[in-house]
Amino acid sequence: MTTWRPHPHIRVVAIGLHWRDGRLLAAEVRDDAGRIKGVRPLGGEIEFGESWRAALVREFKEELGIEVTITSEPLVLENIFAHEGSTGHEVMFIADVSFPDGAFGGEDRIDFREDNGEQIVARWFDLADLEVGDGPSLYPTGLKDVLLVRRDKTKVSIPSSPRNR
Repeated sequence: MTTWRPHPHIRVVAIGLHWRDGRLLAAEVRDDAGRIKGVRPLGGEIEFGESWRAALVREFKEELGIEVTITSEPLVLENIFAHEGSTGHEVMFIADVSFPDGAFGGEDRIDFREDNGEQIVARWFDLADLEVGDGPSLYPTGLKDVLLVRRDKTKVSIPSSPRNR
């Protein structure tokens, strides 16, 4: 198992919100003992000279082998967090993305590898099941509240069209 620690500098990242039947696609975040402590939408670091949009499309291509379409303007959050005693600091561009028709449609989970070889599992999660009881947290901290407020403001459910499934 790879022991991951936050980078010792501020990272700028882009992550995508993909919804299927009102559930959010997110990758499992594990502690050093291998226990799931939370989940985080897919994406990654923006490279020097790269726009957040280009980085988001590139990350999904690298991780899942698909071309996503960005379907919203970004939400920008600052994420200062601790993982296994180390502090991390990120500025995050977070936007809705849609998958090509039929991509991962019949699958409950997606397995892929990060650049460092780490095996990652991503699944679709109901927001109501995150950050309750012994359930996993949604990272970055505060994202769940922002998504719930956004949903309530639009007075419609979180996107769940055939195009996004």
